[in-house]
Amino acid sequence: MSDSTTAAKNGSQSQSSSQQAEITSDMAVKALIPLLITFVLGTLCLQGFNLVFQEIGESVGAPGQASLITAIPSIVLGIVCFIYGSLGDFVSLKKMVVVGITLLVFGSVLGFVANYYFTANIWTVIVARAIQTAGEQVAGSVYLVVATKYLKDSLKVIFFGIFTAGYQISAAIGVFAAGFLTSIHWQYLFLIPAVTVLFLPLLLKNLPDKTGNGEKVDAIGFTIFGLATAFITLFFSYKSWWMLAASAALFIVFAIYIHKARNPFVTPAFFRNKRWLMAISLLLLFYLPNYSFSPLFNGISTKVFHLTTSQVSLHIVWAFVVGATVGICSGWIVGKIGRRAAIITAGCMKILGFVLAVFCVNLGPIALTIAGCIYYGGGGFLYSPLVSTVLGTLSKDESGRGVGMNDLAMNVSSSIGIAIIGGLMSSPTLSIGSINGTTGFAANYSNLFLIDAGMIVVGLLIYFAFNKKIYGESK
Repeated sequence: MSDSTTAAKNGSQSQSSSQQAEITSDMAVKALIPLLITFVLGTLCLQGFNLVFQEIGESVGAPGQASLITAIPSIVLGIVCFIYGSLGDFVSLKKMVVVGITLLVFGSVLGFVANYYFTANIWTVIVARAIQTAGEQVAGSVYLVVATKYLKDSLKVIFFGIFTAGYQISAAIGVFAAGFLTSIHWQYLFLIPAVTVLFLPLLLKNLPDKTGNGEKVDAIGFTIFGLATAFITLFFSYKSWWMLAASAALFIVFAIYIHKARNPFVTPAFFRNKRWLMAISLLLLFYLPNYSFSPLFNGISTKVFHLTTSQVSLHIVWAFVVGATVGICSGWIVGKIGRRAAIITAGCMKILGFVLAVFCVNLGPIALTIAGCIYYGGGGFLYSPLVSTVLGTLSKDESGRGVGMNDLAMNVSSSIGIAIIGGLMSSPTLSIGSINGTTGFAANYSNLFLIDAGMIVVGLLIYFAFNKKIYGESK
């Protein structure tokens, strides 16, 4: 009787544990939807300000400093991407969301009130945008942490795909609204993400009460790493070599610190994980040309096809729509063909999009739009299997830091890539000629498309060489 009672008790506990896992996954799904909407609205706001920052600079009497409206929030974004993802291993996700939405709403109200009811100033715009950005990114980081830690394996790639689709949709709306945004009072742009405060009760209900290991947050480690990242991002924006030297020095200090500190937020062992190092190198290469297609598309369309920016937006918006559609379907497709085939297919689509764009210079904007659809479709398809692959090299306890590193790598790599390509867009060196027979602007942009394609080719070659080691014995 004792044995049967024990067996029944064990069975009941097992069933309860199973039910709890189901409840946790179900609650995670309910939390992911408002997190995604918050992220999309924040990204839409970001796209809006990126499109009209020159007009804002002129409006506030500081056209020479207008680029800081984009540059400084971008630096903030790169830093907080890493910090928020990493904090997911240490602190309550509920607390993170409360802090994030509070910052988002505060930045929204500050930016609107200070620039609508008082004399608009470039620095009130920049400060408010930086605060907004710091708050908005909480939603994206917590979304990825929740999806990684609390969803069933069968749902993870689906929600990774939905996440990248959300980004593509917000980008599409931002591009499509380019002409409209310049015709309204730009101060109202601040208020777009403020409505996300309505989601706070739902998020507090469904997010887990606790997460992480309960250890004290390593403020010193985060500060050193954050400053090092800020300086390297500033270097590629302003090309000041002292910034690169400062970044290198801080990274050396960080390496020494994590070897000496008692409880650093990331240990040296994290960086000795060879599988993770190989996987993150893929992400760095695949995302290096990530921001290049749009400015090259715009440059060719305006300088070669003689279209207006408004007309260009009506073409390229379809590429973002295709990217969003593929992103939504990517989880289901990856489930059918596997991560290996998905990454190879996505990489080949991005290469094909770049190569076709080289020859579309002679064919017109519609042909270039088709090339853009193929490229952005590859981008929408790539995110889910690639992020799943990188995070799969880490333990569950390290998943928050893995999400943070992914976000940081994507932002820094993409920023470096566009800094390189942007510098070459005005260089006469590549204007002499191209394989499509053009010269001048057309040749320059065509050759830059080829350079971008080459970056993806290198990434695929590395993937072919190391994919078995990356996936280990489990794949």
